[in-house]
Amino acid sequence: MTSPKTLTDAVRYYSDPDRCLAEMVEARWPDGVVRCPMCDRDDVRFISTRRMWECKDKHPRRQFSVKVGTIFEDSPLGLDKWLVGVWLIANAKNGVSSHEVGRALGITQKSAWFMLHRIRLAMRTGTFTKLSGDVEVDETFIGGKARFMHEWKRAEKIHGTGGMDKTAVMGLLERHGAGKSKVVVKVVGSRRKQTLQAEVRAHVQPGGTRLYTDSLPSYEGLTEYDHHVIDHAEEYVRGNVHTNGLENFWSLLKRCIKGTYVNVAPYHLARYLDEEAFRFNERKIANGDGGRFGKVLRSVAGKRVTYKQLTGKALGLSPA
Repeated sequence: MTSPKTLTDAVRYYSDPDRCLAEMVEARWPDGVVRCPMCDRDDVRFISTRRMWECKDKHPRRQFSVKVGTIFEDSPLGLDKWLVGVWLIANAKNGVSSHEVGRALGITQKSAWFMLHRIRLAMRTGTFTKLSGDVEVDETFIGGKARFMHEWKRAEKIHGTGGMDKTAVMGLLERHGAGKSKVVVKVVGSRRKQTLQAEVRAHVQPGGTRLYTDSLPSYEGLTEYDHHVIDHAEEYVRGNVHTNGLENFWSLLKRCIKGTYVNVAPYHLARYLDEEAFRFNERKIANGDGGRFGKVLRSVAGKRVTYKQLTGKALGLSPA
């Protein structure tokens, strides 16, 4: 059977545990040489009856599966469910809820929620080459609108106007880089000059880069860039001076959060940003759905998050 192209193909293809194993080995060890995740030794013995390997060195956890050292580690769920879960979230334009994944895979909503957060960790882009050329910078606030809340919830959450009690998110978008726009997005503590300008300098190449922002005073002083400002009180576009690329991304992000996830706690927001930024940046990847799936699968190794970390219990926080 050829590599899957659709979700239906993926469900059928990954129902075979041998195919799942082969796919994981190819994604994790592209050179075909399986290495011990404890000591990196490459002359390991395969135990076919258990689909595991055994390292020849004597050390703790010398027997290991393909899950060890990945986001799948210590999960009782089989790779048939994990790989279909990766396909679902990597290719759902507006996201996919844990309830829907739970029903589709025949697992509990709690397990699906944990699964999706682990996959979002693999979707994290990591470090970028600094953005250059034409770069848009903008911010937005993520949080519920007061008019949609019950009276008691409004009194509990809303204590001011505008962005008060919401989470500030900053985005930087390089226009048409390598044939398509790409975005860097992250949670920021505030819209103060020191915070926003530090992010601009960390992600944007100085000298020759044309920077486009709105008229927020926090952007004043970025003299190392060819800085152009659009005042949204007067106009939204002046030739090439606009932030409409990021406005489009904010629209996609908020549609995903409000339409699918409904309520995202600030503690988890960064992972949802990683998810949406991944799908935006890989929207034109070769092989479409299969290409996005493969890219996530090649990023599962060396990343781990536990349930205690996700719920905040490891830090003594409430599981909000």
